[in-house]
Amino acid sequence: MTTDRLFPTEPGILAFHKRCEEFYPADAVDAPIEQQRRWYDALCAEFDAPSPQGLTRQDEKVGGRIPVRRYRPAEITTQTRIFYIHGGGFVVGSLESHDAICAEIAHAAKAELVSVDYRLAPEHVWPAAFEDCFEVLISLLADGRPLVIAGDSAGGNLAAGIVLKAKAEAIGGIVGQVLIYPGLGGDLVSGSYAEMAEAPGLSTADVAYYRDVLKAPADSAFAHPLKAEDFSGLPPAYITSAHFDPLRDDAALYAQRLIAAGANVTYRDEPQMIHAWLRARTMSEGAREGFRQICLAVSGLVGTL
Repeated sequence: MTTDRLFPTEPGILAFHKRCEEFYPADAVDAPIEQQRRWYDALCAEFDAPSPQGLTRQDEKVGGRIPVRRYRPAEITTQTRIFYIHGGGFVVGSLESHDAICAEIAHAAKAELVSVDYRLAPEHVWPAAFEDCFEVLISLLADGRPLVIAGDSAGGNLAAGIVLKAKAEAIGGIVGQVLIYPGLGGDLVSGSYAEMAEAPGLSTADVAYYRDVLKAPADSAFAHPLKAEDFSGLPPAYITSAHFDPLRDDAALYAQRLIAAGANVTYRDEPQMIHAWLRARTMSEGAREGFRQICLAVSGLVGTL
């Protein structure tokens, strides 16, 4: 396979990738967990952005133990809330890592947003992160306000999984899901996992590493949402992928299965993007447009568009 098939040509996303590798090397998964987290924190700090004017943050704990951060933009025009679950391979990431992203989505959608600091592997393997996210979900639904669930990468996996569990337990109130380059349990050997095995930003070997660290059961549809047997009755979805990403087909296949089951789904593949392009929104035209589309989708699902 020629190298040019594995790399985008947009200057902004190439510059983003170069800057990322200065903070988070391509072989980061070979380093100790604490080193991976230090690199990731430094990377996130490098791409921090100013907070929208008038937006406030409040840190709380759900159930006395799960840290969450509540974002309230200056203008809120809906009772529907957004629940955001960060990515990071289930190994890295925190309330801080996606703070600017959450703030900008809340501001754009004119809606309150709550993010979660779930337990990370390998200290806490499956189902710790899943249980944390589901507990926060239940707490947010308790007052009867509608909820849109969103997440990127590992967070997209957790978002799709808790939506499936909510359906299995006949829990209502979820009015939308937004899955951003999610990993949903594809087979690691075909499609984009083969084509983009050495893609910039995330390799198929990296995906295998993160799965091994998480130690989720192979037959669990909550851990691997593509393995679900019934996709009917799921809420409307906006699903977006990066073309240069081994996870690309997970997003496309999930969108297809939701559509086949009758769900209202918008699927968008970003043709020049690599994994984690959300963080490139200030330096890449493609990422800027992709993020704008996410904000529009969230706004539509919360009813503020």
